[in-house]
Amino acid sequence: MPDVTALIEIDAVERVFGGGRTLFGGHKPGVHAIQQVSLEVRPGETLGIVGESGCGKSTLARMLVGLDKPTGGAIRFKGEDVAEAAQRDFGTLARRVQYVFQDPVSSLNPRKTIRAILEAPLIHLLGLGRSERRERLAELMDAVNLRPEFLERYPHEFSGGQAQRIGIARALAASPELIVLDEPVSALDVSVQAQVLNLLDDLKARFGLTYVFISHDLSVVESVSDRVAVMYFGRLAEIGPSKAIFADPRHHYTRLLLDSVPVPGRPVLAPEDGNAELPDPYDPPPGCAFAARCPAADDLCRTKRPSLEEGAVDKEHLAACFHPPLLTGEKRAG
Repeated sequence: MPDVTALIEIDAVERVFGGGRTLFGGHKPGVHAIQQVSLEVRPGETLGIVGESGCGKSTLARMLVGLDKPTGGAIRFKGEDVAEAAQRDFGTLARRVQYVFQDPVSSLNPRKTIRAILEAPLIHLLGLGRSERRERLAELMDAVNLRPEFLERYPHEFSGGQAQRIGIARALAASPELIVLDEPVSALDVSVQAQVLNLLDDLKARFGLTYVFISHDLSVVESVSDRVAVMYFGRLAEIGPSKAIFADPRHHYTRLLLDSVPVPGRPVLAPEDGNAELPDPYDPPPGCAFAARCPAADDLCRTKRPSLEEGAVDKEHLAACFHPPLLTGEKRAG
């Protein structure tokens, strides 16, 4: 790995919901939402995180901003533990890391005007006076391309795209270094998605932001990400540069995701084996969680859990697979 100072370090993070002992002394199993995830977010990049519903993307996002606490491992922002920082002084963490939610309208307080919504972080996080707030509000509305008179309106008066721009403005208000975007365009029409994505790209360059972009839409992730992390069953299946992930996936799960995307002119692929069992989150399998759905799985895959390994061609491209798919132009040894 290159010598790059990480903005966020995720070190062997786990998150288990529930579990513990019952009233009668028995053991109650917990849901293993995140299992031994380790990666880094580098300054100025957009790290895309993809995977099927229930793979742990949003749980990881909530832990990145301090809204949830890891059961094990640690998340560090510039060397400082995020969970400890959130417990000690959430405001300090909120000034550095912000969150944009999936549903733009429901994430805004319906009883407050847009002015009140945007002023809240300016008052409580930055402590700005009235004149400073007025100037900052004008800057924020201009940054997200909304008219100043919208400040006196309520969330229900806006379209989904406009509401998401307001959500982005709220995230920008405290001048954060990192913004976690959890499915920020999935609830929007395709034409509006493009406008919001272009806006996010402009804001990143204008304010020197770093993004963690979480989505199940591979085409969106490909268009915005510098690197991509693929998650399955709470673990990292693959991580690497965006171009490498989409051109030459090194994990069979990533290939399955890419092959499932409808492409004009390409025949619709037959669905995978319907008899394949999905892993039980209360009782994770001892081997690779994808083994039951993988065409290359063998006894090793079912009994031993693969770790992320560097590729022979690209040291930045890692996959947790004992039998990775052949890359373009590659021949299987032996």
